[in-house]
Amino acid sequence: MTTIEVQTPPRGAQVRRYLARYAIVWVTLALFIFLAATTQGFLTTQNLTNILAQQATVLIVAVPFTLLMIAGSFDISLSAVYVAAPIVGIQLQIATGSIWLAVFGGIAFGIVCGVVNAIVVVRFNINSFIATLATSFIIFGVGYLVSGQSIVVPTDPDFRGLAMTRIFGITSATWFALIVVAIFWVLLARTRYGRYVYATGASPEAARLSGVRAGWIVASTFLLAGGAAGFAGVLLNASRSVSAQASDDFTFVFGVIAAVVVGGTSIAGGSGAVWRTVVGVVFIALLNNGFNLNQVDPIIQRIILGCVILLAVGIDAVTRRGKAG
Repeated sequence: MTTIEVQTPPRGAQVRRYLARYAIVWVTLALFIFLAATTQGFLTTQNLTNILAQQATVLIVAVPFTLLMIAGSFDISLSAVYVAAPIVGIQLQIATGSIWLAVFGGIAFGIVCGVVNAIVVVRFNINSFIATLATSFIIFGVGYLVSGQSIVVPTDPDFRGLAMTRIFGITSATWFALIVVAIFWVLLARTRYGRYVYATGASPEAARLSGVRAGWIVASTFLLAGGAAGFAGVLLNASRSVSAQASDDFTFVFGVIAAVVVGGTSIAGGSGAVWRTVVGVVFIALLNNGFNLNQVDPIIQRIILGCVILLAVGIDAVTRRGKAG
């Protein structure tokens, strides 16, 4: 009988691989410790809970966006959904008096936008970046039409409570974000659907040959991301500011993409994780909070954040070349 020996990598190589795999975690911990030691007002309950509350809507969208990116696509229209969905939601609240109908209306609007994007990208095989850039302007236009080019305000004063109710000292928006993170973490890491998302992003053709309906997988990620953007838009634009207004602002989606990329999800698809996105969101939040507390010039902030994103993308490119070699 032949004995097959399985060689394990040297311990040093295992340690290096472990450190590299969780590099974003170590960097984030180091940043947290640095700010705690050097920045007055950082390590306070109020500041830390404010950071969580401010990043709630980013988390709600960044987590499903992670699945979309792992599946090999982009969705630039999420900013437009984020802006237009609360306008639709508030108009529903004004018409019916129901806060929860406003919430579900905003989510439904986002899902419809996701369906449109999925059809354009999957059915007509148009590049997802270009397709969703085009649909962004359509959705922005819908927002202007629905709002009548004016600020819409809910009639129910309790509308603000959707995002700002405090439970154990943490806002309801933060609790919603944590629930979304938990759901998608399990969905991606522990289910067959999650395995299909990875397979589709790694190689759509190989996935199809293996029996995976790759087109439906990609389409589903657009629906999930669209619904999440609609929900996040209602929470922030409608609940915190208690109003909504149409605009052509892409800032939100670029913040989401930055968090996902910095977290380590590959822009080429097939690789990433929800926990990585969560850490990416936390890292950028700590970085911005540190900038603000130390009164760093906003122009310098943009330059540094741009360098961080370039570094993350560069590391991803080098890693993929290494695997290919």
